[in-house]
Amino acid sequence: MNHIQRQRDITLRIGGMHCAMCVKTIEHSLLALKGVRDVSVNLASEKARVYYDSQIVGQAEFKKSIESAGYQYLGSEEDNGDLAQQPAIAKKLQILRNRFIIGFIVGIPLMLPMVLPIRLPLYWSYLLFIVVTPVFLYISYPIFRAAYQALRHKSLTMDVMYVLGMGVAYVASIMATFGIVLSREFMFYDTALLLATFLTLGRFLEARAKRRTAASIEKLMALQPAVATVVRDDKEVELPVGEVIIGDLIVIKPGGRVPVDGIVESGESYVDEALLTGESIPVFKAKDSKVIAGTINQDGAFVFRVEKVGRETVLAQIIRMVEQAQGSKPPVQRIADKAVSYFIPTVLSVAVVAFIIWYFIIGSTFLFSLTTLIAVLVIACPCALGLATPTAVTVGIGRGAEIGVLIKDGSVLETAGKLTTVVFDKTGTLTAGKPAVVGVKSYIPNEEQVVQCAASLESKSQHPLAKAISNYAAEKSIMPVEVEDFKNVGGKGIIGSIKGASLIIGNRALLADNKVSIPGEILRDIERFEQAGNTVVIIVKNSRVAGLITIADPVRESAIRIIAELKKLGLKIGLLTGDNSRTAAAVAQNLTIDLVRANILPQDKAKEIKSLQTDGQVVAFVGDGINDAPALVQADIGIAMGRGTDVAIESSDVVLMHEDLSGVITAIDLSRKVLRRIKQNLFWAFAYNTALIPVAAGILYPLLGIVFRPELGGLAMALSSVTVISLSLMLKRYKPGFILGDRKKLEN
Repeated sequence: MNHIQRQRDITLRIGGMHCAMCVKTIEHSLLALKGVRDVSVNLASEKARVYYDSQIVGQAEFKKSIESAGYQYLGSEEDNGDLAQQPAIAKKLQILRNRFIIGFIVGIPLMLPMVLPIRLPLYWSYLLFIVVTPVFLYISYPIFRAAYQALRHKSLTMDVMYVLGMGVAYVASIMATFGIVLSREFMFYDTALLLATFLTLGRFLEARAKRRTAASIEKLMALQPAVATVVRDDKEVELPVGEVIIGDLIVIKPGGRVPVDGIVESGESYVDEALLTGESIPVFKAKDSKVIAGTINQDGAFVFRVEKVGRETVLAQIIRMVEQAQGSKPPVQRIADKAVSYFIPTVLSVAVVAFIIWYFIIGSTFLFSLTTLIAVLVIACPCALGLATPTAVTVGIGRGAEIGVLIKDGSVLETAGKLTTVVFDKTGTLTAGKPAVVGVKSYIPNEEQVVQCAASLESKSQHPLAKAISNYAAEKSIMPVEVEDFKNVGGKGIIGSIKGASLIIGNRALLADNKVSIPGEILRDIERFEQAGNTVVIIVKNSRVAGLITIADPVRESAIRIIAELKKLGLKIGLLTGDNSRTAAAVAQNLTIDLVRANILPQDKAKEIKSLQTDGQVVAFVGDGINDAPALVQADIGIAMGRGTDVAIESSDVVLMHEDLSGVITAIDLSRKVLRRIKQNLFWAFAYNTALIPVAAGILYPLLGIVFRPELGGLAMALSSVTVISLSLMLKRYKPGFILGDRKKLEN
C-alpha cells in the first residue's frame, strides 16, 4: 500500500457534545493519537472529520479516545447513514422532553412559597428534600456524569460550570434543611431543580434546532429510492438498490425516481433534476443521455444501463461534498475558538471575585453573595459561541446544495467577502460551448477539398473547434481521409499530411512557427472575420493558404445580465481565452468586460490568475474544462460549471450543478450572507455574556435593587443558544437574486 492510499479521512458521530469546550476536548483527544493528521469537529452536526494514516490508527482507537474523553462514540458514516440515526435522535429528544416536563411540573409550584408571603410549617423543608431529590437526580444525572468525565480529563466544559452552580444550590439546601451551618433561608431547592430543568429545556430546543440544520442532507439522502426495477433474464424484477451492479439495465416508469447513474439505452422522457441542480425546467432524455440518481422521471418511460452505483454516484458524491463542507471551519471561527479558551476560567474568576466583593468587602449577606456566585456560574455559557459558526455554515451550505450551488469548504465564505475580480473562461463558460461553422472561404477552386483537409486532421482531435468542423463536414457528406504524420500543437492547431501533401490547420501563431506567410488580401479577410467575433481556422496546404473556416460559439443569453449584476456587487470582470485578441475583444465589448487576456495557452491560464493576485486582486475564476483545472486551483475561489469535466470539478472550491451562469452570483451572494450571519451570531453570543454576566454579578443591585435569580440565568443561557441557532436557520429561506433556471428573468 503506498503512502497516498494510507491517507484517509472518516466522519465520526459523537454524542454528548454541548459546548465549544466539548469541541476542543474531542479535537485534542483525537489529535493526541499517533497517525492522526488533522481533526475538525462540528458542534452543530455532532460529527468529527478525522484525517489519518490507516496503517497506524483506525476506528478502534478513535472509539477508545472519544469514550475516554467522556463522550459517546456513535460509529462512522461508513457504518450507518444519517437516516439510520433518526430513531436514536427521536428517542434522545423524547427523553429530554420527559425530563424538562417533569422538572417544570415539580419546580414551578415550588417557587410559589419562595416568592409569596406564605407561612410554612417546620416540616416543609423535609418535604421539599423528599420531593425534590429524586426529580433533581433524574434530571441532572446526565449533567453531573458529563461534568465528572470532563474533570477526569482536566477539561473545564459548560457541564462543569453548571454542576458547580446546581451543586452549590442543592448542597446549601440540604445543609439548611438539616441545620448544618446554614439557616432555612438558604433553601435553594427550587433554584437547583429549575436550573437543571432550564438546561434540559435548552438542550432539547438546541437538539431539535440542530436536527433542522441537517435537513438538507436528509433531503438529499431521501432522494435515492430503496428499490430498482432491474432487467434480469429478460424479466423485470425489483431489487434493493444495494444489489444493483454496473452494467445492469434499469427500467424507469412514469413518475419513477432514478436509483443510480447511467446512460439511456432506449425510450425517452423529460426528467426533473431540480432537487439536484436547482434547474426548474425538466431535461429531455433520449438514447445516450446521462441520467443521475435521485432525479424524477416525468410522463415517458426509458431503460438505462448502470454506470455508477453506491458511493460513486453523483448524488453520493454531492452528499459527501456537502457534509465535508459543513464540517469545515472558516477562518472567522478562530475568534470563537480563542474566546472559548479563556472564557470559562474568566467566568470562574468573575464568580469568585463577585462573591468576595459582596461578602467580604461590601459586607452583604452570605445569602446574597452566594446567590450572585451561583447566578454568574450558570448564566455564562460558551454554547452560543460554539454554535455561532457551525450552525450558519451547516444551514448555508446545505441551502446552497438545495439550489444547485455546492460550496466545498468553509474558507470560501470569507474569501467571497474579499473578492475584487471575477475572471471567466470563454468557451463553455461565457459561451454555450457548442461552436459551429458559420462560413468557409476557399482560395483554391475546390472548396470541398478545403473542408475535407480540415475535417481529416480535426477528426483526430477532441477540441470543441475540431468537433465543429467534423460536424460540418458530416452535414455536407464530406468524408475524412487517412492522415499521416499527425501532430497536435496545444493551443495552436494541428500538423499532418494527406497523400503526400503537407497540411497545417490552426491559427496565425502556428503559421508563424512554421514560417508560413499570409498574403495581405487573406490577412484582411481574417481580420474582418475576427472583428465580427468569429474564430478563424486557417488551412495551409503545401505552405500556401488554401482557405479559411470561420467558427462562432454563441455567447450565453444570460451572460450580459449576469456580468452587469456582478459589477453591481463592485467586482471587476475578466476574460481568459485562447482565441485571438480581435475575437476576444469582440466578445468583451459585447459583454462589457473590463479585463481581457487573449491568445492564452492552457498552461498559462494559472499564470494570468497569479499575475492578478500579485497585483493585489482577490480573484474568482469560472471555468469548465480540463485545461481550466490549474487556474481553478490557483484562484482564490475556483468556480466550476457542473456540466464540465470531473477534473475541473475536483479542482474547484464551488461547483455549479447546472449550466446557468446565475449560479456565480448565487455562490458569491450566499457566501457573503452566511459570513454575515456568522458575524451576527458571534455578536449576539458575546452580547449575551457581556451584558448578563455583570447583571448576574449584582452590578444593578446598588442602583435599582435588582437581583438576578440563578434560575433566570439558566433560562437566559438556554435562550442564547436557541437564538443563535434560530438566526442560522433563517438562512434556509435564502432565495437567489436570480432564480436558477428562470430564463425569463435573465432574458428580459
